[in-house]
Amino acid sequence: MPRVCVGGGVPDVRVRRITEDDWPRIAALEAEVYAPAALSEGLEALRSRGRACPETCFVLETGARVAGYVLALPYPRHRWPDLSRPEERAYDSRNLHLHDLVIADDLRGRGLGSRLLRHLTATAGRSAFERISLVAVGGTEGFWAGHGYRPDPAAGPPGSYGEGAVYLSRPVPHHRPGDPGEGI
Repeated sequence: MPRVCVGGGVPDVRVRRITEDDWPRIAALEAEVYAPAALSEGLEALRSRGRACPETCFVLETGARVAGYVLALPYPRHRWPDLSRPEERAYDSRNLHLHDLVIADDLRGRGLGSRLLRHLTATAGRSAFERISLVAVGGTEGFWAGHGYRPDPAAGPPGSYGEGAVYLSRPVPHHRPGDPGEGI
């Protein structure tokens, strides 16, 4: 039987919730991307963000490989997690903060980040979230703008996220089970 290919010719792609066994690979992916910019948080901080809202944290698998992940958690609008420490509490907020979206370097440019983002957005749309916010770092503002995220000047510059970091947000399109975007 032929393998199913979606996402730029990458075989056997699926998105699922994070399990405990995924955390070492998530931490390795995060370090590959963020350590050069001195923005890497480490395993315990990442785990703490995942524990804050497991329903909005996912990995993207290609075959049996964890090739990407997204961590999102309820957070007050115009605020963001402190990169220097783990989360100490879970917020009750209608704003979902997309803290991290990472795709393995060798698989970038194939639509996998967009696929993971669509999955998260659909999940948020089936929930009580009204907005999704994030801090764009490393020149990624164009990617986010292509998905409807806009600068939110009320937030001010998130200086601890590096030079050029920009706080962005967008409204959540609301979905019902069975709507397009389900299971993407």
